[in-house]
Amino acid sequence: MPTIDYRAPLKALVAVRGHPFDRNAFAALFDGMEGISATMVDQPAAAQLMNPDGMAPFDVLVLYDMPGLDFAAETDRPGYVDPGEAFRTGFTALLEQGKGIVALHHAFAGWPAWPAYADALGGSFLYRPGPLRGRDRPDSGYRHQVEYTAEVVAPDHPVMAGIPATFAMTDEAYLGEVFEDEVTPLLRSSHAFTRDGFYSATAAMEGRMFSNEGWSHEEGSNLIGWTKRAGNSPLVYLQPGDDQITYDNPVYRRLVENAIRWVASPEARA
Repeated sequence: MPTIDYRAPLKALVAVRGHPFDRNAFAALFDGMEGISATMVDQPAAAQLMNPDGMAPFDVLVLYDMPGLDFAAETDRPGYVDPGEAFRTGFTALLEQGKGIVALHHAFAGWPAWPAYADALGGSFLYRPGPLRGRDRPDSGYRHQVEYTAEVVAPDHPVMAGIPATFAMTDEAYLGEVFEDEVTPLLRSSHAFTRDGFYSATAAMEGRMFSNEGWSHEEGSNLIGWTKRAGNSPLVYLQPGDDQITYDNPVYRRLVENAIRWVASPEARA
């Protein structure tokens, strides 16, 4: 919508950039969400607003960004960029304030140089092997256009309101690091989250797209949606969200809308 909706009862700041996406198709995801105004702000400018003062006009922060990765680095691509003390302090204060957060898809890979960010989201996608929570971890896996069945595992949760018990998805899947014992599961995928079902992220960075040759990764979590507390903030992470196929999926649209409404609610913050 080209005009500004000053009267919407629920205002969301939507942080974008850092990973390729169809901007117009993604913006259309929010069309039809009655009473919700979504304002897209690109990184790195979006990071300047992720603090209590910057987010004061907004009820919800939606993360569809992937900051902190330098894909033009000469070695060890992508380079890991530290978010800086101002961002770390401001974002931590935002979580302590209890602002609701919805994180989508590639936001899972954001700010790898700051481990507390992965703690807040409930896991991380690793472009390169490295330490995570005191353990050496392999690079994560990706696979585009995966056809799978999503299964609701928390049917009574408000984010699952109106969502069928199972539904078909075609989307990019991640074999990443999920802190499953620290989250409340919402959705699981029928896809096999094993090494053979994915490609190596590091191989892709080295110019070997769609390869898992020489890459090993143990079986991972098939959890693709969860909620958790991040400080005092209610947070929902939804792993789907790669492209227009998913944006146009009415079930996915309902999931994102439900998540925005729930994290903004007094019940979620209580």
